[in-house]
Amino acid sequence: MEAFVTSLNGILWSNPVIYGLLAVGLIFSILTRFLQVRHFKEMITLMFSGKSSDAGVSSFQAMSIALSGRVGTGNIAGVASAIFYGGPGAVFWMWAIAFIGAASAFVESTLAQIYKTKQDGQYRGGPAYYIEKGMGVKWFAVLFAIAALIAMAILMPGVQSNAIAGGMTNAFNMSPAVTGLIIVLLLAFIIFGGVKRIANAAQIIVPFMALGYILLALIIVVINITELPAVLSLIFRSAFGADQVFGGLLGMAISWGVKRGVYSNEAGQGTGAHPAAAAEVSHPAKQGLVQAFSVYVDTLLVCSATAFMILMTGMYNTQAEDGSFLAQNLPAQEIGPGFTQAAIDTVFPGFGSGFVAVALFFFAFTTIMAYYYIAETNIFYLMRGRTSMTAINILRIVLLLTTFYGATNESTLAWAFGDAGLGIMVWLNVIAIVILAKPALLALKDYEAQKKQGKDPVFDPRPLGIKNADFWENEYNQNDGDLNIPPVQKTSGP
Repeated sequence: MEAFVTSLNGILWSNPVIYGLLAVGLIFSILTRFLQVRHFKEMITLMFSGKSSDAGVSSFQAMSIALSGRVGTGNIAGVASAIFYGGPGAVFWMWAIAFIGAASAFVESTLAQIYKTKQDGQYRGGPAYYIEKGMGVKWFAVLFAIAALIAMAILMPGVQSNAIAGGMTNAFNMSPAVTGLIIVLLLAFIIFGGVKRIANAAQIIVPFMALGYILLALIIVVINITELPAVLSLIFRSAFGADQVFGGLLGMAISWGVKRGVYSNEAGQGTGAHPAAAAEVSHPAKQGLVQAFSVYVDTLLVCSATAFMILMTGMYNTQAEDGSFLAQNLPAQEIGPGFTQAAIDTVFPGFGSGFVAVALFFFAFTTIMAYYYIAETNIFYLMRGRTSMTAINILRIVLLLTTFYGATNESTLAWAFGDAGLGIMVWLNVIAIVILAKPALLALKDYEAQKKQGKDPVFDPRPLGIKNADFWENEYNQNDGDLNIPPVQKTSGP
């Protein structure tokens, strides 16, 4: 099984795919005139402006759910593995994919809002919905929904629970089985409470865990501030093959930086598009901008915090492609959270293991929460008109079982499964958003035009020529009296 999954990853994450992701993000950045820079202030403002409703969550809650999926074990163990296989230069390529990936996140999240629908009184949307409505290719939409369901419920939860179990074993000598049982019980309490409980938990846990982690990293950076210029120089030299020690890892730096960057921030994967569709906003571009900002939070803040702690304290190993070590500062240390634990221990002896174990618990636990929400959304897509709580409960049980299985099994296989699940979703979603970019770009242009007129933008797809945006054409316009959009006036021909 491990050999099959490894060979599958060799195809899913081949060099053409890696460079293709970079190219797509760059193209979207150019087409949106680098909105990730132009609208940076607007992103922050919009994040706190929306309110929840009976059918939807607030912009901040939607971003929190997306961030709970983005900020996970990839921010700690993923950064460590990128440095191990790609050297310090991999950190630069993680930054690069985050910067240009913010444009990809905007496109997919805006599309999710444009083509969202209301099912059983709640907003639902995501790649499966915009593939069917925007492309008109239902089999492709069904394929994505099935792939997302398998990835989110079976392949990827084990990566997160495995990291939690590993951290708890290292820090507190807790049995993986006990850790797995605790995770499952807490997770069951939240996911059986539905979307609103997931959103409420995410908006409390995510800011708390991210700010606490970044604060500790800042303390370590300040204490080691004299190392900062050298570390920055090392990252940039290694990223372009100019460093004497790590220069030979140029290809691996790009590959692992992009792969772990995408795994962490999920831009282009389609996962962030699911909670984006659930937000209660007056214009799709609003949530697109908020979701773009979440990529920055994940990679430029949380991943960078991990990278600087590890590199500034020198607590890392880097392996050459032939298996020899280019840097071996932690003999016999397994790849993963141990790098960060050792880094923290250099400043706060004996504190690193416990802190990282707790941080991993919060990071990874909320990610599994987000995986459930995404899987549930795709169940709703596949069973439209035949909504069955039996199917939802089966999903919940399967996800709980795979979470427990991941906690109690070997980490290499868990990561291989996670990479495969991510790779399949990325392939399908990137194809879709490249084909469907035009409606998102039209929405951005419309949003900017209304802002220039001093308006609070309200979306009407009809004058923009966007078809099949049923919610915005019908339910939203008719039912929200305070935001009513006048119908488009039809003119007779000459």
